[in-house]
Amino acid sequence: MSVTLTVNNEERTVDADPDTPLLWVLRDELRLTGTKFGCGVAQCGACTVYVNGQPRRSCVTPVSSVNGMDVTTIEGLAGPEADAVRAAWAEYDTPQCGYCQSGQIMTAAALLQRTPRPTDEDIDNALAGNICRCATYVRIRQAVKAAGEKLEG
Repeated sequence: MSVTLTVNNEERTVDADPDTPLLWVLRDELRLTGTKFGCGVAQCGACTVYVNGQPRRSCVTPVSSVNGMDVTTIEGLAGPEADAVRAAWAEYDTPQCGYCQSGQIMTAAALLQRTPRPTDEDIDNALAGNICRCATYVRIRQAVKAAGEKLEG
């Protein structure tokens, strides 16, 4: 099946089985390897991308379901929220191993688009489905709060 989607503002057409997870199309066909495979069952968040501006787990999203849609990966994430999150991630030395960070950053930027000054509870709820094996949750929360403050000021 031929699927056409816009990935990081570039129209792309791929030939893939309709049930192929979007994750594998992004990584194997389009060579966008920033989106990571974690669990394969939408429980860890490492594969988070945006589909039409909303966070989605690409490991369980059939490529046929995004035909004609906009997909944003960590490589294409842009805007003031993304810039603020990336800067805060560096300032707070947030990642340890870094494997989960693309999913964490995608989810944090989406949160800040909805809620520019999130509370600890907002952050915990938004990022609850993003697992960090290194348990840097305290630094993640600090970085998200700092990013929100940077957006305000």
